[in-house]
Amino acid sequence: MNIVHVVGTGTIGEPLIGLLCDLKDKLGIDEITFYKHSPVLTDRPKIRGLIKRGGILAVREEKVREFRELGVEPTYTAEEAIKRATVVVDCSPKGYGLENKEKYYKKYEDRVRTFLAQGSEFGFGKPYAFGINDEALENDKYIQIVSCNTHNIAVAIKFSALEGGRDNFVSGRFVCIRRATDISQEKKFIPAPEVNEHKNDKFGTHHAKDVWYLYNTLGYNLDVFSSALKINTQYMHSIWFDIKVKNETSREEIIQRCIENPRVAITYKKHSNLVFSFGRDHGHYGRILNQTVVSVPTVMVKDGKEIFGFCFTPQDGNSLLSSMSAIIRSLYPENYKEKLRVLNEFLFDEV
Repeated sequence: MNIVHVVGTGTIGEPLIGLLCDLKDKLGIDEITFYKHSPVLTDRPKIRGLIKRGGILAVREEKVREFRELGVEPTYTAEEAIKRATVVVDCSPKGYGLENKEKYYKKYEDRVRTFLAQGSEFGFGKPYAFGINDEALENDKYIQIVSCNTHNIAVAIKFSALEGGRDNFVSGRFVCIRRATDISQEKKFIPAPEVNEHKNDKFGTHHAKDVWYLYNTLGYNLDVFSSALKINTQYMHSIWFDIKVKNETSREEIIQRCIENPRVAITYKKHSNLVFSFGRDHGHYGRILNQTVVSVPTVMVKDGKEIFGFCFTPQDGNSLLSSMSAIIRSLYPENYKEKLRVLNEFLFDEV
């Protein structure tokens, strides 16, 4: 049996479970199980919704009674669900993926084919983004799906430089303008823009470091540097990019590359709330699965060799696409790209 187990029901876990349940027959998956850590009353509708979709609940053994009192029936304990799985996808909060690897996953390496974790878990496994470094994956036991902003920077480098030749990239400078919190979160909102420190003298913030390690799996040694700030909005992250290339190009050529890349959406909108609203209305679970949404009016090429622009980050959405790719690649390595075509309806050419 092909069984996928998702650990966590947060901003990535919940839509991933829903997507897997909705498409499991088309993808050749027999069972979707998911782990919920805490029996929180306000989470009951979410748990019931995932079970109704076809997900099977797993909880810690000592919390079975509390979940039953909540009115939901667990089927498996946490460790039972892990050792039954073909693929485990860890979507737990920051730091727990690495902790779970040491505490649980290493015990079941002989049973589970692949373990995945999300962007915050640097060092969990080989970094991966769909369409960026597929050829770097082999029979990796542990894979880290890179963060949403890393996806965005990576694909900006690809359409601006690398699609013009492997040695075309000169340097990239990026400013990540981050939302304060997800719209589903009620804590940690900020009253005003908050700037981040540059903690790494080579990369600035972790965003450039993460994209360097991603491309390094293909043998690249990129000159990248990032800055970041957080602003008081719950809509979307945005990224400003300045990418220098060797070969002369034009604004028209860059925009055409964006149009031709199926994982890039273009938009003529300049407000993140309008892009977010489109995803809410037209996306699966309200998500845009594209790796980036490029704001066409902001794209500019200076002196033929320096590309500027802004793009919006489909947070969680682009990580969902890569998570799905890694899952299906693990189950069906020979034809995973063909099976992933069922996701095309959730990828947009224009927003």
